[in-house]
Amino acid sequence: MKDYNTQRREASTVNPEPETKNKEPRTKNPERSYPLNQLYFYLTEGCNLKCRHCWIQPKFQGSGKSYPALEFDLFRSIIKQAKPLGLSGVKLTGGEPLIHPQINQLLDHVRNEELRLTIESNGVCITPELAEQIKSCKNSFVSVSIDGIKPETHEWVRGVPGCLDQSARGIRNLVDAGFNPQIIMSVMRRNVEEMAPLVAWAESKGAGSVKFNVVQPTARGEKMHDAGETLSVQELADLGRWVETVLSKKSGIRLVFSHPAAFHPLSRMFGENGGRCGVCGIFGILGVLADGSYALCGIGETVKDLIFGHAGEDKLKDIWEHTPILQDIREGLPNRLEGVCGECIMKERCLGSCVAQNYYRSKSLWAPYWYCDEAKKEGLFPASRLHPAC
Repeated sequence: MKDYNTQRREASTVNPEPETKNKEPRTKNPERSYPLNQLYFYLTEGCNLKCRHCWIQPKFQGSGKSYPALEFDLFRSIIKQAKPLGLSGVKLTGGEPLIHPQINQLLDHVRNEELRLTIESNGVCITPELAEQIKSCKNSFVSVSIDGIKPETHEWVRGVPGCLDQSARGIRNLVDAGFNPQIIMSVMRRNVEEMAPLVAWAESKGAGSVKFNVVQPTARGEKMHDAGETLSVQELADLGRWVETVLSKKSGIRLVFSHPAAFHPLSRMFGENGGRCGVCGIFGILGVLADGSYALCGIGETVKDLIFGHAGEDKLKDIWEHTPILQDIREGLPNRLEGVCGECIMKERCLGSCVAQNYYRSKSLWAPYWYCDEAKKEGLFPASRLHPAC
């Protein structure tokens, strides 16, 4: 099967797509530049937990097993090539980034390069020493995933006995090092009753915020959707309103519910994040997988169309400036979005919420986001967020 980039190149040379009156012209703006602001490093193919909702589905690295991880020399070379393109920060994720066999060297290099550091972790491996090393990096920020305050809940989601206590210990080590980490909970039918208790738990532990994620219908998450273990769009919309209008007022820390921008109240829409909570800066990021492949993001683990080349063979500048799919995104977002996303007045802010998820679901960059699409079909999409003509 030909990948997306091959198909696009052939289409543009063999059978050019005609312009129509109803289609936005696909012309580049020569005055607009696209700095590579941040690299998302998916450092490991393995993970020390086996989370049932994971959208990347790494291999379980337990019982003495080991799986490939990004080579340090390649990591260093990528950063060297990225800095002239505008790189100012990196996100280390996985798999589980902190099981990387050279994590100390990676962190030292990030610190020495004075890059902003974001880490997404399950917290299990965060020792006092590692917490201090992370804190030594510029503007470092750490989020830790906790899916329930009851061991039986969290460990049902995460698949490894004892992991809640281990993650809680990691959070304590972060707080002792001077962090107020973010706690991330993926909301599902099994843990929805623990949302409010988790906020109180997180505040008592010294967390700075709690983010509630919607389980995406991708990889393992897709299986959860099919099994009825996730919540309906109606339930999620109701929960989002409750978090943002009720629970937030009772909490001493910041709460974020990561449903699409159109579902946020006006007070949040024009607040500190401008309605972009949970939306990636797609015009300024690039993913690097554990094998050294460049990809749109971690979606490259499951959608090979969205892999663009390899760090050991291709120059990053060429990937960033000439990859067809990246050019399409820059030229097409948000005006080519279809369905409810094309009709939404928030599309300039939201940009389709998650292009990677949209492509996974439909093989189209411009398809509507599943959550909004379902909401529109069920009459749940906020009418005030649609263009009057729609």
